[in-house]
Amino acid sequence: MLPLQGIRVLDLSRLLAGPFSTTILGDLGADILKVEALPKGDLYREAAPFHGGESVSFLAVNRNKRSIGIDFRKEGGLDLVREMADKADVVVENFKPGTMEKMGLSYETLSARNPRLIYASVSGFGRTGPYGHLPGVDQIAQGMSGFMSITGQIETGPTRVGVPIGDLVAGMWTAIGVQSAIIARNSTGRGQRVDTSLLGGLIGLLSVQGQRYLSVGEVPEVAGNHHPVSSPYGVFHGSDGPFNFSASTQAMWVKLCKHIGMEWLLSDERFTNSSLRRDNRVELERIIDERLKQRPRDEWIKEFRELGMPAGPIYNLAEVFADPHVASTGMVETIDHPTIGALRQLASPLKLECFAEGSVRRPPPRLGEHTQEVLSELGFDPARIDRLMHSGVL
Repeated sequence: MLPLQGIRVLDLSRLLAGPFSTTILGDLGADILKVEALPKGDLYREAAPFHGGESVSFLAVNRNKRSIGIDFRKEGGLDLVREMADKADVVVENFKPGTMEKMGLSYETLSARNPRLIYASVSGFGRTGPYGHLPGVDQIAQGMSGFMSITGQIETGPTRVGVPIGDLVAGMWTAIGVQSAIIARNSTGRGQRVDTSLLGGLIGLLSVQGQRYLSVGEVPEVAGNHHPVSSPYGVFHGSDGPFNFSASTQAMWVKLCKHIGMEWLLSDERFTNSSLRRDNRVELERIIDERLKQRPRDEWIKEFRELGMPAGPIYNLAEVFADPHVASTGMVETIDHPTIGALRQLASPLKLECFAEGSVRRPPPRLGEHTQEVLSELGFDPARIDRLMHSGVL
């Protein structure tokens, strides 16, 4: 049995942050009812590139869901959504704050009808505060969270992370919040509001860098491809390309110096302990890099691993998915899609016994594919469903 089996989620979200959260919940067994606004559905359905006529962006974050198409603009559309919320355990939405209220779908409205309802919202800046009314997207949140200020090369300055980490992290926090609220409801019998934001989600990930500022007033700067407080740790170069390794403990430091034939570094007063290596890391890493350039990267990686030091290549995505370890850990699963055929998808990184048959159980849905099926399951009268379909609400 899957952990969230029996939990019904009314997913009103679109694009990335909200759908990523419901993908996580769906992987864990929740029944995700993805309500899409007709006539076009989730905005991600129109995002290039396309695979077999389907948006790759949409495919990425909409597995394990069923799609219900509703025209919110037509009479009876929003009434239907409210009635569906009456029968749901969770509602997830990522509209700009205030939009749900304008549609008559506020937390207060829906929870008054269904006190057990968990109502999860994710937005750019959250519901409150001076920026609560502003639209927010990933790169704005990356910049305002401080993430860009500590990412990139010294020569080029602040750099965005290569994936929309603000959206993805907000989605993860939302999924954690929903599951926490489900556990709380088991004790209290009542649902609650769950609220997070792209900005808050990223600030919550600052971890050591954030604590450095809060505790000792240090403002971390762009660290490039080397660890900001530990050395040697980062990107180095073999004769045929770059790779990563870490020799950050004293024991590893000693092993490294002996193995690469640079024992003299052990007695150099600039590098005798971790604090000194940190203070002089630019020069230390230059010295080590010159030595490592004399041999191929894969030889160094193999030898460093044998010494118990973390080391690995820097892959592009083709190399990631060709790696035998990645293949053996089941990070890619294949499912049959009605228009694409065999569709490969990223699997859940969670390894649970209940995932014995995989985490990707249902392909991303076509727009409105499950409308009649879901409404019938929820107990709506067949004659009413027919009327709504003929009037264009469905």
